[in-house]
Amino acid sequence: MQNIFSLTGKTIFITGASSGIGKAVAQQCAAAGANCIITARNKERLKQTLDSLEGNKHLMVIVDLSNNDAIENLVASLPKLNGIVSCAGIVETKVLKFTDESDLERLFQTNAFSSIRLIRSLVQGKKLEKEASVVMISSISGVKCGYLGGSIYGATKGALEGFTKATALELAPRKIRVNTITPGMVESNLLNNSEISEEQLEIDKLRYPMKRYGKPEEVGYAAVYLLSDATKWMTGSSLLIDGGYTLN
Repeated sequence: MQNIFSLTGKTIFITGASSGIGKAVAQQCAAAGANCIITARNKERLKQTLDSLEGNKHLMVIVDLSNNDAIENLVASLPKLNGIVSCAGIVETKVLKFTDESDLERLFQTNAFSSIRLIRSLVQGKKLEKEASVVMISSISGVKCGYLGGSIYGATKGALEGFTKATALELAPRKIRVNTITPGMVESNLLNNSEISEEQLEIDKLRYPMKRYGKPEEVGYAAVYLLSDATKWMTGSSLLIDGGYTLN
């Protein structure tokens, strides 16, 4: 019997794969049988991800997606893709009145513009196979809810959600689907490197009905689902996985 959730034979491109959600997505895609092409800026950490993947047909590419020329060169070198998961992103917390232009440029460049330019280049270069799946990692912040100091970060994720819906309409004639995964707080290096204390994190976890944050691999499972043939009739959607947080 066919496993509709298998990614065997599919070539999947994953950005931000050196750590956190991106690394977990790559690991789960490989476990599901995909041939993965992973990218990030940190060579050492990306190599660690590559070494952790099941199978031996995976590739890694070091690239800075904030550089337009680097995106064009990257896309030109890629084979035809059955799927892409855009995971690259940063989290910064700063109250609006203390932000400046550099904050806007940095967050939008990393969290929104680089992903949008990459998808545009893939479409223009005809690198997406018919019935390919495009998955964007969004966030409940700025889409389902907000938090103090999250105005700019939330705006970047809101931009991705809007981009996803319009692009889904544009690519639907080619049977290419475009969706987002919209997670709540996930345990990752981004969180570990924040200025929030361990005590504050434990208190915050109690706000979730499941009494914990998500795990990177749980976002990976959702990515495999959206990349698989099980979601051929799903596009322009936002897959919410937040431990019940937005039920409050």
